[in-house]
Amino acid sequence: MRLNQNTVLLGKKVALVPYTSEHVPRQNSSPHPLQRGSPVTQAGLQFLILLPPPPRYHEWMKSEELRHLTASELLTLEQEYEMQCSWCEDEDKCTFIVLDAEKWQAQPRPPEESCMVGDVNLFLTDLEDPTLGEIEVMIAEPSCRGQGLGTEASLLMMSYDSGGVTKLGLTKFEAKIGQENEPSIRMFQKLHFKQVAVSNVFQEVTLRLAVTEAERQWLLEQTSHVEEKPYRVELAEPVAATLCEQTWSHPLPRPDSCMGESCTVSSGCSRPS
Repeated sequence: MRLNQNTVLLGKKVALVPYTSEHVPRQNSSPHPLQRGSPVTQAGLQFLILLPPPPRYHEWMKSEELRHLTASELLTLEQEYEMQCSWCEDEDKCTFIVLDAEKWQAQPRPPEESCMVGDVNLFLTDLEDPTLGEIEVMIAEPSCRGQGLGTEASLLMMSYDSGGVTKLGLTKFEAKIGQENEPSIRMFQKLHFKQVAVSNVFQEVTLRLAVTEAERQWLLEQTSHVEEKPYRVELAEPVAATLCEQTWSHPLPRPDSCMGESCTVSSGCSRPS
């Protein structure tokens, strides 16, 4: 989605950045004559060849468990690259890569790929109900699960100015989760989602959140600490007014507390947390 192509949402635990080709780097498709770890002898001395490791995203999705939990298929690197390109253009998908905020803000700043922990997505695919968005979050890095990163990423996505409750006019969020994925089910229940359906055929449960005035206020309170920044400074457009001074396009009235620069709003998508 073009709306978030130059947006960073910085929370306490995670930073959400746009899904770019840098997160699925294209590698030379021709076979390399040397493999990682291959010994090479030159002038009587033996060296160990250390080629760059495979892209992290690609390595994550080799996990059969992760593909099962996310209902994903195993893709080649070329297929992943093509998917990234199409998702950036699709207007029915909003995707952010989830980074470990502490690692990402370290100085000197490390490569983004080394800070990646997962992704968060929002799908606008219900043609009969344009006010419904399906959210999906994946914390793929095993060492980062169970620490609240998926929770914060989901909150940032739902409240994001250009992809959540404000500009897209969404009034309902839905999450479809495998029946055995109890951690994700509990996480969304803590985010006030209620179970509305069970499919024994697909072995999944559907949870839904209706964004009432009370729920909208709660979302804004939970994300009041979030900073929204340009991803690439050179791409940033001049800002004529603060977020809250711009026209409020959500069907619900603008909150009284939404005044000037004190208001920070955010946007974004779900998988295992």
